[in-house]
Amino acid sequence: MPKALPVIDMSAPVCCTPVAAAPIDEDTALHVALRLKAIADPARVRLLSLLLTSPAGEENGGDLAAAVGLGESTVSHHLTQLRTAGLIESERRGMNTYHRARRDALAALCVVLDPNCCR
Repeated sequence: MPKALPVIDMSAPVCCTPVAAAPIDEDTALHVALRLKAIADPARVRLLSLLLTSPAGEENGGDLAAAVGLGESTVSHHLTQLRTAGLIESERRGMNTYHRARRDALAALCVVLDPNCCR
């Protein structure tokens, strides 16, 4: 049976020395890897793209499911993974849940991978 990764709080954006600056310790590597694992799926990348390019800045789960051509339960699973990784946030309004990308968390991840990424 594969070894399960430990559960850590990923609600805050990743904040550590960029991986290119110096060798990183095991704990830091885990924090970065878990966030990368959350986006290592084509459906999740598409969902993030839709959220980042949404004119309203947010979308509900039903609209996202229709846009990616997947069932609502499947999209809900993917959104949960992204939310657990701290890459999106969700807000329930009535019968709908609206999701938006956490640009701060995505920017922090980019800086950790390459501090010269967005300059």
